[in-house]
Amino acid sequence: MQVFHNKSKIILTCNKRLSAYLAEEVTALGFEIKRSFGTGLELEGTVTDTIPLNLNLRCASQILYSIKSFTAENPARLYKELMEIPWEELIDVNGYFSVTSNVDNETITTPLFANVKVKDAIADRFKEKKGIRPNSGPDQNKTVIHLYWKDDFAEIFLDTSGETLAKHGYRKIPGKAPMLEALAASTIMASRWDRNSPFVNPMCGSGTLAIEAALLATNRAPGLYRMNYAFMHIIGYEEQAFFTERRKLKDQVLKTAAVKIVASDLSEDAVEVARRNAKTAGVDQLIDFQVCDFADTIVPEESGTIFFNPEYGERLGVHTKLEATYKRMGDFMKQSCKGYNGYIFTGNPDLAKKIGLKASRKIEFYNGKLDCRLLEYELYDGTRRPIE
Repeated sequence: MQVFHNKSKIILTCNKRLSAYLAEEVTALGFEIKRSFGTGLELEGTVTDTIPLNLNLRCASQILYSIKSFTAENPARLYKELMEIPWEELIDVNGYFSVTSNVDNETITTPLFANVKVKDAIADRFKEKKGIRPNSGPDQNKTVIHLYWKDDFAEIFLDTSGETLAKHGYRKIPGKAPMLEALAASTIMASRWDRNSPFVNPMCGSGTLAIEAALLATNRAPGLYRMNYAFMHIIGYEEQAFFTERRKLKDQVLKTAAVKIVASDLSEDAVEVARRNAKTAGVDQLIDFQVCDFADTIVPEESGTIFFNPEYGERLGVHTKLEATYKRMGDFMKQSCKGYNGYIFTGNPDLAKKIGLKASRKIEFYNGKLDCRLLEYELYDGTRRPIE
């Protein structure tokens, strides 16, 4: 199967409510979007086309290349259809593969059973054609096969990403309750920040928001921090295609960016973690790290963006301490951030009411399974400034 040269359906997955920001990225790369849905996009292309997608996309999770779709009312039919695929042309007999799945079929009580049927079909096909079979297991760092099976519709994919793209590779020390990198990038993209004016992130924690802002400002793509993708383990892969794309990533980095990014936290340990993560990402020199209460953060005088990602607390039974913190955030933005656009990302609408400012926009996101909002505040400096 010439998957590196033959076009097929490509599905780009992302966390719920991120598809609009993923679409921006995909369009900027010059790809045509065939279909958009709640957790991703559909394109058409070759496995070679997935290489720049894997290396550039900040908001995606997996990039799936369709091998075959078919009707399968039960595991026996699934097995039969999968046995007909020439797996020996895709997976090295001395290699390793894993199986993931998204299954909603009345004959399947656990996705693990469906995964085993896929593994069995691939193994039996190899035994029939080659006499031996590749190793398999749970690790997603080699060839990855993905099964989508809903009711009696089944589709089998090559997962060209392997380990998720939603983690960008620089955060070696996660810190306490970190925001996923793909979500952080999406929330910044949803803001009005122009990537040139100051970006201030009090309560920075492990530094994800400040680092993602620095990466956006300097045009550093996630592919700069990763050297292994599942597409590299598919028969027909030519490493020159990868290194050509990676060279483009290096060439597009803006080395003279003069953007001011501030990250502050009351915890010295948190700031040290953020600094080390930023150093891994190569952007530590772009970020002014401050150890202080958020209200003492030194905010650049020119207009910019201030972005909070505070604790949410319990959805029911709001904590008095957090109520006071949210009120102080509102007071700080009103008094010390005039002329800025202010943002607070929260999953607790009751606490949001304590901010004491009227949000000009409430942008919907999920953080895991928690329904969240990115609240936008226009912090006027004397006269109302027009929104560009």
